[in-house]
Amino acid sequence: MNFTVPGCSNHRGNPCCPCNSCLKNRPMATLKQIINERVLILDGAMGTMIQRYNLSEQDFRGERFAGIPGQMKGNNDLLCLTRPDVIKDIHRKYLEAGADIIETNTFNAQRISMADYHMQDLCREINLAAARLARELADEYTAKTPRKPRFVAGSAGPTNKTCSMSPDVNNPALRALTYDELATAYQEQMEALLEGGVDALLIETIFDSLNAKAAIYAAETAMKKTGREAPLMLSVTVSDIAGRTLSGQTLDAFLASVQHAPIFSIGLNCSFGAKQLKPFLEGLAARAPYYISAYPNAGLPNSLGQYDQTPEEMASEVKEYIDEGLVNIIGGCCGTTEEYIAKYQELIVSGSAWVPPHIPATTPERLWGSGLELLEQTPEMNFINVGERCNVAGSRKFLRLINEKKYEEALSIARKQVEDGALVIDVNMDDGLLDAREEMTTFLNLVMSEPDIARVPIMIDSSKWEVIEAGLKCLQGKSIVNSISLKEGEEKFIEHARLIKKLGAATVVMAFDEKGQADTFERKIEVCARAYKILTEQVGFNPHDIIFDPNVLAVATGIEEHNNYAVDFINATGWIKKNLPGAHISGGVSNLSFSFRGNNYIREAMHAVFLYHAIRQGMDMGIVNPATSVLYTDIGCSLKPQARCCRTFDRNC
Repeated sequence: MNFTVPGCSNHRGNPCCPCNSCLKNRPMATLKQIINERVLILDGAMGTMIQRYNLSEQDFRGERFAGIPGQMKGNNDLLCLTRPDVIKDIHRKYLEAGADIIETNTFNAQRISMADYHMQDLCREINLAAARLARELADEYTAKTPRKPRFVAGSAGPTNKTCSMSPDVNNPALRALTYDELATAYQEQMEALLEGGVDALLIETIFDSLNAKAAIYAAETAMKKTGREAPLMLSVTVSDIAGRTLSGQTLDAFLASVQHAPIFSIGLNCSFGAKQLKPFLEGLAARAPYYISAYPNAGLPNSLGQYDQTPEEMASEVKEYIDEGLVNIIGGCCGTTEEYIAKYQELIVSGSAWVPPHIPATTPERLWGSGLELLEQTPEMNFINVGERCNVAGSRKFLRLINEKKYEEALSIARKQVEDGALVIDVNMDDGLLDAREEMTTFLNLVMSEPDIARVPIMIDSSKWEVIEAGLKCLQGKSIVNSISLKEGEEKFIEHARLIKKLGAATVVMAFDEKGQADTFERKIEVCARAYKILTEQVGFNPHDIIFDPNVLAVATGIEEHNNYAVDFINATGWIKKNLPGAHISGGVSNLSFSFRGNNYIREAMHAVFLYHAIRQGMDMGIVNPATSVLYTDIGCSLKPQARCCRTFDRNC
């Protein structure tokens, strides 16, 4: 950056001063350090720049790929091998324009997309070449001005297929690829990018959160395998003025979906120009506890698909981002060139100092879940109702429908629960007559095709780990696992917890250990305290993503030892809330009244009394029937004393 600030008197390496003298005397900064100092400039579009060179089919093929079938023109990533001079020239133009970060030419360089060109086996080579080209140019310009380092972001695009939507309107359960296939493809790409020397990994133009979650999973795995840590950058594209992605998620729901990841920055690109993108950027900046990036298109395309907005016009709109403190990283997407990027230089300086960059929002201290929309447990939301009817073990009707493959009718049960007020849907396929893994995958894929159901988070309920894992890989939102426990020992508990965290879910933890099910107050708090310590200290689990189930057990069985089960649960709930910060409490409420099967009124009355007191002690979630007809206020005082929990906790009764 060649600034000369008139009248600057700092000249001491002041980090707030952009003049040449201060830059010269400033210590070399890493990307993580410099982002707190000033707004960074990302480069512009790669595809738009390539079009300017009017390359022929032969340019794309070169001699090496002359015999490969199909058209190669348009396979921009291949140019890293056949015309590296062009790619280097583009990088150089953006660096000359003042870019702090340049992207590798690898937007489509993973097996899923490259299969269209019969070049899936070249992905590693392309990514290595691309990373080394960008690294060479970035290092060259860093050497020229050592105190203004240049960085390389390894680009990973969204692929040409989606994990959340069917390619066949007649078969909504069908998927063009699986989570595992996509994660494997991304991992190959990212390992090569890291080995090639990128400074960060940029997962960009995200239109499906499940694709992004697979990419994040791959990035974490690749970093571990290569031994190279790199900041993880995400950039979403919204598909309409409602601010949703192509797969239907709101931006708030997306934030919940990726909350588990070690994210460096998150932002928006493509789809819109700077003016149209601004409202969505404002919302994202207000909520996201990360650095914020934005690289919009050069306005909206005309009828011919061309971008008419001038660099000056775009700069005036981008200026609002910077002046209002919305961004940490600013660049350009479709239609932008080095002329657009050059205009950003003057926007990030005010007088003799850098314009202050965006300050990330605080990390939310509450439970976030999501389907297509965000579920945020606020103080005003004292109880999350988990619908229980999509459970083959608890609903004979649902079991019959799944057995008979009557999925439309089965979906109607889920839909009715949401309509009745369920904020989460519990799904369980554990039955000896079913292939639980297959049925879980099929049903969840179908749920994702129904926006009125898919808007709420899903609770994946199974005693079989392979079923839980399969379910997690179907859902783009932040779901809940039901459940894990210490029953099989600490090693297996930690293994499952780490994978749940890596797959981006919260989890129910049963009060169950090697000794068996916790049935007394003392045992409940013993097991829960131990599990909490392991999860928070060894696994690094977010405490707000821990949901304890201290075991709702049947009362009035005729066995004296069972008489205090409800009170022990309620007391344990209060203890957990006081002693295990951030943790939540749930339970299968219908378990309480199993002794009264066939007498629905009594059962619902028992549930109402139990929930009244449990919620007062801190129970904030429960698997219940959302259509229950008996409320606590409906129960007369003459009946309430019959419940021991009522006599114990309700002085007004």
